[in-house]
Amino acid sequence: MQFTSLRMITKDIQQTVAFYEKTIGLTAQWYTEDFAELSGDSITIAIGSTRTMKLFGENSIEPAGGKNTIIEFMVDNVDEEYERVKSITRDIIQEPTTMPWGNRSLLFSDPDGNLINFFTPVSAEAIKKFS
Repeated sequence: MQFTSLRMITKDIQQTVAFYEKTIGLTAQWYTEDFAELSGDSITIAIGSTRTMKLFGENSIEPAGGKNTIIEFMVDNVDEEYERVKSITRDIIQEPTTMPWGNRSLLFSDPDGNLINFFTPVSAEAIKKFS
């Protein structure tokens, strides 16, 4: 089995794709007006409109934008990213904070309410884990 992507479903695909392009610095590849992907070295984020859910059957779930999943990105300097992210969104959940497990983390949400964590390993153990 190979993990290939994370797919999000949104009511406003244009807004969501633009948000992720600004936030993670990747340009989306549009396949249809209802489906785009942002691909980096370690992950592909697929974004589909709610209309794509009909392709999976009539009883497909409606996206709710819950806060039970966090999309995480390791960044070089979370404090510098915080200054940049503040200009993109006001939905900052937690300003950069050093967590007990050794990562300095910034938590914010996308336009649909999905949580995003930018983090930088700062303790010796966390740095070793990600090097």
